[in-house]
Amino acid sequence: MKNKLLLVEDDPDFGFMLKQYLELSDFSVDWISQPSDLTVDFQKLRGYDLIILDVMLPQVSGFTLAKEINTLFPSLPFIFLTAKEQQIDKLTGLKIGADDYMTKPCDPEELLLRLQNILKRNQKHSSPNAIPLGSYSFLPEQLLLNHSLEQYKLTEREAQLLFFLYQHNGQLVTREDILEKVWGNVDFFTGRSMDVFITRIRKYLSRDPNLRINSNRGVGFTVHF
Repeated sequence: MKNKLLLVEDDPDFGFMLKQYLELSDFSVDWISQPSDLTVDFQKLRGYDLIILDVMLPQVSGFTLAKEINTLFPSLPFIFLTAKEQQIDKLTGLKIGADDYMTKPCDPEELLLRLQNILKRNQKHSSPNAIPLGSYSFLPEQLLLNHSLEQYKLTEREAQLLFFLYQHNGQLVTREDILEKVWGNVDFFTGRSMDVFITRIRKYLSRDPNLRINSNRGVGFTVHF
């Protein structure tokens, strides 16, 4: 499967050239020239493997966009491109969390190598058994929930509950169904225990506001992963 890149570049000639070159290098590339196309809905970023972000954009700077992206998707790597060569810009970009920084006009072959190195580093931290949950990576067999800022070691019950909720993404699941499938018992005391576990799972997932377990009072929970 091709790695999917998002190119945010307002220079039409450079953007077209770079898109063509990267596609010939076996990447899938979406190119947007107006940052407003992105800021209307940052959820469009789900599914991308890496972002190439120009610093000097109309209306809003690449630095501003990067801060927002890094808050919502902290595990999504990005690289800055800019026509400026001042050291302060490079330091600003790296402090924001950029994985790399290149000045324009850049050598497309060098950029390609840098992109491949970034993707290779990211793949080393992933697992073939990992389940993507927003900005998290869930490994149910290892009882691990990974985030770029923290790793959670789950109990077996927590992992079972999170996996069950993941399987019912976008659905309303009743309290009785959760208790039967995860606890194997439906009574008052296991119900109270389940509420405690739900609270824990919400806390673990709190770094990504797009992951929600909404309560439907007296019925169950609606899962949005």
